[in-house]
Amino acid sequence: MDYGRYRYEQTKKKQEAKKKQSTFQVKEIKVRPKTGEHDLQVKISHIKKFIERKDKVKVTVIFRGREITLSKLGMAVLEKIAGETEEFAVVEQAPKFEGRSLMMVLSPK
Repeated sequence: MDYGRYRYEQTKKKQEAKKKQSTFQVKEIKVRPKTGEHDLQVKISHIKKFIERKDKVKVTVIFRGREITLSKLGMAVLEKIAGETEEFAVVEQAPKFEGRSLMMVLSPK
């Protein structure tokens, strides 16, 4: 068997496999615990746009200074976002604290 031909066929197989694999990015949306209603709706529309492009979305609630005492308000914001996006997205990672921020990950259904 011709070794050059063999290597050529192997590279062609790798190229075909690379074409068929799906790639995604992780987009991040940052909100604050006291973010207004309209601003939250705009952020949800951005999440919808990212999910339609088959990207995962990391939603982060950032607490500054004494806002860390408003952790229940931050959880409520994330639950509201999860509720509004449940028809086109699923919560891949439940809300959890990392330092002074609270985050969750949404992925397409």
